[in-house]
Amino acid sequence: MSLHPVRTPTRDEIIRAYDSKATPASLGMAMLALAAIGIVTFIAGLFVDPDRAWRAYHVSWLFVTSLSSAGVMFVAVQRITTARWSRPLIRFEEGYVAFLPVAFVLLLISVFLGKHHIFPWTHEAPPVSEKVTYFNETFLTARVIIAFGVITFLSVWYIYTSVRLDVGLVPEAGAKWAAGLRARMRNGFGDERRELHSTHSLQGKLAVILAMAFGYGWSFLAFDLSMGMSLHFQSTLYGWWFFMGAWLCALTLLSLLVMSWRRFLGLEEYIKENHFHDLGKLCFAFTAFWGYLTFSQFLVIWYGNLGEETHWPRLRLIAPWVQFSVSAVMLVFFAPFFGLISRAAKVYRPTLALFTVISLVGMYLVRYLEVYPSLYGEAPSLPFGIWEIGILLGYVGIWGTCYLAFMNAFPRARVAMLTSPYRDEVQIPVNPETMEPLPAHE
Repeated sequence: MSLHPVRTPTRDEIIRAYDSKATPASLGMAMLALAAIGIVTFIAGLFVDPDRAWRAYHVSWLFVTSLSSAGVMFVAVQRITTARWSRPLIRFEEGYVAFLPVAFVLLLISVFLGKHHIFPWTHEAPPVSEKVTYFNETFLTARVIIAFGVITFLSVWYIYTSVRLDVGLVPEAGAKWAAGLRARMRNGFGDERRELHSTHSLQGKLAVILAMAFGYGWSFLAFDLSMGMSLHFQSTLYGWWFFMGAWLCALTLLSLLVMSWRRFLGLEEYIKENHFHDLGKLCFAFTAFWGYLTFSQFLVIWYGNLGEETHWPRLRLIAPWVQFSVSAVMLVFFAPFFGLISRAAKVYRPTLALFTVISLVGMYLVRYLEVYPSLYGEAPSLPFGIWEIGILLGYVGIWGTCYLAFMNAFPRARVAMLTSPYRDEVQIPVNPETMEPLPAHE
C-alpha cells in the first residue's frame, strides 16, 4: 500500500486564495447602517425612556463583548495546545479582537454616564454589611475598568504578535488606514525561522497569562456587571456559567464566519469537511457543558432552598419572564444538543448554520434575563421591544464594522503557519536565541 504525501500549498497560492477578493462595499455599508440605527435608537431612547435605553445598551454590551473576548481566548488556546487543525481558519476568529478597544470605550460610557440607570448599587443599599465594601462605587468602577482593560490589552497584544508574523512575510497589501501599522510590524522583522520561533515562544507566555486574566477577569466582570444587577443574589458558579456562555457564542459565530468566508473566497481546497466536523463537535460539546453548568447552578439553589438564592431563579420562572426563560433554554441547549448530535448534522452546513444561529439568539435572551428581571422585578408585561432590538442591531453593526476593518487590513490567513518550511518545528520548543531544542521539562 503506497503512501501519498500531502501537498503543501505555496505561499503565493495561500495569498491568492485568502486575499484575492475585497469584501463587498455593500456589506460594509450595511454594517454602518445597522450601527447608525442603533445609535439613533439609543439617543431617542434617552429622551423617551432612558432606563430602558441604558439597560438595553448594557445587555448588548455584555452579549457582544463577552463573545469577542472569548473568541480571542479560543485563539490563545490554539497556541497553548499547539493545535494544527485550526490553522486554515483561525485568522477569521482573530478578527474578534478589533471590537475590544471599542468595547472598552463603550464600557467607560456606561459606568460613568449611564450607571444611575443601569446599576442598582447607585441608589440601593446592599442588604448585608459585607457587600457595602464590595459594591462601593469607586472600588467597583476601578475593578471593572482594570479587569476589562487588562483583558483588552493582552488580547490586542496577542493578536498583534500573530498578525505581525504574517505581515512580515507577505507583500504590502490591505486597507490604507493600516499601512502605518503594517510598516511598524515589518520594522525589525528578521530571519523567518527565528521570527517564527521567537513569536511562538512569546505567544506561549502571553496565551497562559491571557487565560488567567480571562478566567479571573470575566468572573469579576460577571459578578459586577451581571450578577450584581441583584444585590441580594450570589452564586460562586456564576462567573463560570457566564464566560462559558460567551465561549459557546464565540464558537457558534466562528462556525458561521468560516462558512461565509469559505463560500466567498472559494476556500474549498483549504477548509474541508473535517474542519466543519471539528467546529460542530466543539459547538456540541460546549452546548452540553453550558447545559451542565446551568443545571448544576439551578440544582444547588433548588436543593439548598435559601431565600437569598431561590428568589433569583423563581423570578425568571414566573410571568412575564418565564416565556423567555423557557425559550432561552430550548434555544441554547435542547435544540443544538439534539440537533448537532449526529456527524451528518455537523458537516452539513445548512444544519450547522441553523443550530449555531439558534444558539446565538438564545444566548442573547440569556444575557437579557441576567439583567432585566433583576431590575424590573415582577413586571406587569415583558419590557422587550424597539429599544432592545434597535440597540442590539447597533452593536451588531459596530462589531461588523470593526471586524471587516481588521479583515481588510491584514492577511486573512496564518500564512507562516500554513506555508513556512519551519512551521512544524514549533511543536518542539527551542531557545529563540540559540535555536537549540529545549529539554522536555522546559
